[in-house]
Amino acid sequence: MVYAAYPTRATLVDALLAFRRYAPCRVFYLNLRVRRVPWYLRLVDFDLVVFQTLFFATRWDPAAFRARIERAAPLRRIGRLRVALPQDEFINADGVNDFLERLDVGAVFSVQPAHEWDTIYGARRSFAVHPVLTGYLDDERVAKLEGFQQLPRDIDIGYRTSDRPPAWLGRHGYLKADVARVVDPPARARGLVTDISVDAADTLLGDDWYRFLCRCRYTLGVEGGTSIIDRTGEIRRRTDAYAAEHPNATFEEIEAACFPGIDGTFRGFAISPRHLEACAARVCQVLTEGEYGGILAPGRHYIELKRDFSNLDEVLDRVQSGEGREEMTARAYDDIVGSKRYTYQAFVDVVLGPSATLIGARGTPHRAHSAAATAVYLWMRAVEHLDRVLTVLYRTVVVPFRRRRRRAVAR
Repeated sequence: MVYAAYPTRATLVDALLAFRRYAPCRVFYLNLRVRRVPWYLRLVDFDLVVFQTLFFATRWDPAAFRARIERAAPLRRIGRLRVALPQDEFINADGVNDFLERLDVGAVFSVQPAHEWDTIYGARRSFAVHPVLTGYLDDERVAKLEGFQQLPRDIDIGYRTSDRPPAWLGRHGYLKADVARVVDPPARARGLVTDISVDAADTLLGDDWYRFLCRCRYTLGVEGGTSIIDRTGEIRRRTDAYAAEHPNATFEEIEAACFPGIDGTFRGFAISPRHLEACAARVCQVLTEGEYGGILAPGRHYIELKRDFSNLDEVLDRVQSGEGREEMTARAYDDIVGSKRYTYQAFVDVVLGPSATLIGARGTPHRAHSAAATAVYLWMRAVEHLDRVLTVLYRTVVVPFRRRRRRAVAR
């Protein structure tokens, strides 16, 4: 498992460690943020090399990502198959494709809808593409949500999002804040209790977020993703520079200056972990029109709100009456959570299944379990432990120090 970061959020740690927890094989980790590819990996006959999502963390900076590709280049000669889980394929798509070619990657597991795969990777790609989700349900977090079910449902509609998303996500990114602004006033006018905020100061994390969900009868939501593909990262660079010089610019102004005529030419929308968490929290979702990965269905798992909000009155009527809420949340729980189809165990199976097929198609070589390979296994485990210690230090010392320094500078 190849990555290149110090994961600071619990969901990132869950995704990273999923293979160690659930794969029916030995799993080792290599953090290319802190070390180069060790020469001794050539002594081990690896079946599979997985470039995990965190390997692609520098893709936002094309130059930095090229440097990361150079660091990973020796892995082209390691393993019988290499696969990638890039996520966010709409940013620096050309850089990712360059990586896939140089490392001879045999399969990509994409969070983007299948109808956009040709746009991202080309119709004549040399590797297979398979669908995965942006996140999955963790058993421990589902259990926490179960434990919060005794909280009173004293909020009719609850929601949190960002007030001003980066313009390079396209107009779709603004829909999350638009929903909050459009729904809140008429809901309050009806006497509904709302806790809807686009203020960063109201952000809820960890258990506070789970408690909040379990206090809500309904929550709002929008598909994640973007309506722009930025093949080289240049759109983001121009947009960030323009926004820095014109901090009060509207989306329309930024669009005209940085990417005229591009917004809406790409539909990289995906279901997000928030939607799965809402199912586990048994809160009824009011979601804008979308595909939601073909997993959530309108009328069965959620109440659909038109993107132009033309049926808002009907939606609020239903929220106010509570009609069908418990039945809908029960169906969503049974289909999404109870089915176990969207757990991290299922995620590991989704990756390993097609990978095993591709590995088998390449033949089964003779395996010599040498003393050298055994020594490498033991050494790699020791190095992984050191990486975990560094990660804890980074999260508990470096990150808080940087936050305090930023606050001091701001004052």
